[in-house]
Amino acid sequence: MATAHKNLSAYDPEQLPDARNMRFGIVVAQWNKEITEALFEGAYKTLIDNGVDQKNIIRMDVPGSFELTFGAKLMLETANVDAVIALGCIIRGETPHFEYISQAVTHGLTELNLKYDKPVIFGVLTTYSLEQARDRAGGKYGNKGAEAAIAAIQMADLSRLR
Repeated sequence: MATAHKNLSAYDPEQLPDARNMRFGIVVAQWNKEITEALFEGAYKTLIDNGVDQKNIIRMDVPGSFELTFGAKLMLETANVDAVIALGCIIRGETPHFEYISQAVTHGLTELNLKYDKPVIFGVLTTYSLEQARDRAGGKYGNKGAEAAIAAIQMADLSRLR
């Protein structure tokens, strides 16, 4: 995770596996669109920069972060991908909604990893404010979308060992 002490958006491309023949799905929540679009741009650019052909990057939009699990499931079942990146942004409000959605999405994406035996990468920001989200979607702490793409490349390569 990007923090004040570690920014995974800064990486050495020489240390990543060859991604030229990999295929990725990116599921993007449309709620908090300013943030999720920045996350998508970070993920997309990172995949392209690491040799993934644009035709091997499939995007699916869903209404909000809660729907990421179902979108990722559809992607796994229909798009013949090596990994799925789920991108969303949940910002704490005045009600417990934040906790319920955050827990549900985390659990749902974890379950997909286990059920489908393909990596589903958690690229969901859970922040206290819009400013914190901006800091992690291309701001001072890097771009969590780029970090998710790096993790997707690594995990897709790892899953080929089976």
